[in-house]
Amino acid sequence: MAHQGKYKPVHPNKYKGDSKMIVYRSSLEFKMMRKFDSSPHIVWWSSEEIIVPYYDPVKRRSRRYFPDFVIRKVGAKGIEETLMIEVKPYSETMRPRHTPRKRRSRIISEELTWATNQAKWAAAREYCARHGWEFVTMTEREIGLSY
Repeated sequence: MAHQGKYKPVHPNKYKGDSKMIVYRSSLEFKMMRKFDSSPHIVWWSSEEIIVPYYDPVKRRSRRYFPDFVIRKVGAKGIEETLMIEVKPYSETMRPRHTPRKRRSRIISEELTWATNQAKWAAAREYCARHGWEFVTMTEREIGLSY
């Protein structure tokens, strides 16, 4: 399977947005899309349809963040809840580790990515709090893929 492509939903009526323009950027995102599309517990789902403004401390300016997914699901007690989901490899959800063998340029790149992601995710948590939603990051560990 390609790591990027267009996703064609089996149940386009469950997709909130243009179901002909759903793009996945990783095998993790593709697996989540298949899960959302087929699950009877998912009322609706969308991919990169919401814009969350945030301040990027690396670029030192306001930017726009497009979270991977927003879903509406039926929870354990039959109550509907909305989640904003960011899909990332597990390694990108942890603060970078510095080892003597790592090149300085790689350390800097990882720290800058970490700082930007933290700013995005803080803005997403605030956005979700205002809307009564929950923000979660999901990795291959939660999704069930191994690398």
